[in-house]
Amino acid sequence: MRNLMILLMALSLTACSIGPDYVRPETAKHEAWRAQYQAAEGVIDSAWWKQFGDSELDRLVQSALRENLDIKIAAARVDQYLGALNSTRSQYFPQISSNLNGGGGRQSGVNSESYSATLNASWELDLWGKVRRSSEAANAQLLGSEAGRRGALLSLVSSVATGYITLRAYDRKLEIARETSKAYSDSLNLFKLRFRYGTVSQLQVSQAESEYEKAHQSEISLESSISQQENLLSILLGQAPGPIARGKSLEQLTPPAIPAGLPSKLLERRPDIIQAEQTLVAANAQIGVAKAAYFPAISLTAALGVASQDLGKLFAAGTGIWSLAGTAATPILTFGSLSGKVKQAEAQQQQALFQYQQAVLNSFREVDDALVKTTKGREQVASQRAQVKALQDYSRLARLQFEAGTANYLQVLDADRSLFSGQLDLVQGQVDTLNAIVSVYKTMGGGWIDVAGSMK
Repeated sequence: MRNLMILLMALSLTACSIGPDYVRPETAKHEAWRAQYQAAEGVIDSAWWKQFGDSELDRLVQSALRENLDIKIAAARVDQYLGALNSTRSQYFPQISSNLNGGGGRQSGVNSESYSATLNASWELDLWGKVRRSSEAANAQLLGSEAGRRGALLSLVSSVATGYITLRAYDRKLEIARETSKAYSDSLNLFKLRFRYGTVSQLQVSQAESEYEKAHQSEISLESSISQQENLLSILLGQAPGPIARGKSLEQLTPPAIPAGLPSKLLERRPDIIQAEQTLVAANAQIGVAKAAYFPAISLTAALGVASQDLGKLFAAGTGIWSLAGTAATPILTFGSLSGKVKQAEAQQQQALFQYQQAVLNSFREVDDALVKTTKGREQVASQRAQVKALQDYSRLARLQFEAGTANYLQVLDADRSLFSGQLDLVQGQVDTLNAIVSVYKTMGGGWIDVAGSMK
């Protein structure tokens, strides 16, 4: 029996693993982006949000990294999978427990007592690699959960940055709306005075009042948007909805530099791609777990201890007991149960494979979109600035001509409406471009996630 046990242990340590070994699949390659930049290399691994030059934004990011509940959930999930891995790996070793028994009784007028103390061990030999494949799957799930945590960091920092930029854009739009409302209010008061003296018609007064109310409605709408944006940022910061402190204005924010080159190999650091691949690794290992069920499950059990009818003599010489047993359970007729589980595992592996390939393709699209938006966004903002300058001249000249009696008030209204719309479009173009730059860092992943993770 002792020699048999040694032989089985040796077989367990040298046994093969049933099922396919993981090989990284071929995926699409993409080395040329639609937009190219010449900027400082290595920027992608830095705390890029600090390049905006706004200490208040830095404080918000720091607070979010410390208090955001999604990050805490993701960290707890990593601990969950770490515990699952430890539990799976424990099956490599014998499971040892203790057992203490004591009792007495009376039968046929005779009192009897019995006491025992034993150590019990059980061990299922991993001859077919079931435990190894299970451990491989659990390790992949752990790595995938860690990638998920890093993905949560990536999303959080990006969301705080874009949320803050959007908030400052709403602030600027509200300033424009208030300035426009003030101008329309002044015009309305003037027209009411002139109407009293008969120099303008009721039609012109109504036109001025209509434009004032329209601008005032924009104020109300923007004030509501600002409150909602502050509430959104508050949740990201892990705090109750409330006001958000401001730093620099939208115009004062310095756009972060775009990393040079941007080779597609950087995408391998994206948490979603890492997570998708680890899901594939786990699914691949589960095929081996399912196939191992076809083969005999060999288990060893052993017990070592003492037993006596006298508690005082429980550990005396001659009270020792021991047992050693082995079992082999082999499936014979399962009526498709095992083959069905293998087929299920193989289908799940195929799903994970296609999801991994899809994640890679999506990453290329997202990076390309962000680069194009940044490039074209800067060109659009430059054009919008020129347009606003022209509209300011148009508004000023139309008002001068109206005062001189060479133009009607409709021209003034048209000029003011166009200027108001153009100013709002310029602000939107600015925020879209800044958010596109943030998207470049978000879609590329990069070492900055680790920088963020260390800032808590």
